[in-house]
Amino acid sequence: MKNAFRIVAISLFLSACQHQVKPEDVAKLNGYWEIEKVLLPDGKVKDYTINETYDFFEIKGNKGFRQKVMPRLDGSFETNELQEKVAVVYDKGKTYLKYETPYAKWREELKSVSEKELVLLNAENKEYHYKKTTPINITGNGKKAQ
Repeated sequence: MKNAFRIVAISLFLSACQHQVKPEDVAKLNGYWEIEKVLLPDGKVKDYTINETYDFFEIKGNKGFRQKVMPRLDGSFETNELQEKVAVVYDKGKTYLKYETPYAKWREELKSVSEKELVLLNAENKEYHYKKTTPINITGNGKKAQ
């Protein structure tokens, strides 16, 4: 009986500690995100030390897009103009990003988002950790990138 009580107490504690994404947090998605690491289902971690592409999100309300962009040394970005449509969906206390392209539809759980960090969980139970990034500018003699 004591073990059952402990299990219930621990479950309640863990569920109370989970961070829920609020609708007002969704605006924090906007901008450039660089992947840092992926937590794999088997517990292994895949670190990303150098990224050739960033994810750019633009969300207004509950709709927008995600686009892959490649940073240039002058602070600009190169892109192929392909965008994934994104819809923010709330279901059973969780927040999801539903993606759509002409070729596929899928969703990821938005585990957390702040001004500096983003965590997404996909259908394969891989947890993607991103950091907010800014344009690189090493050719502008210290001038800030646009």
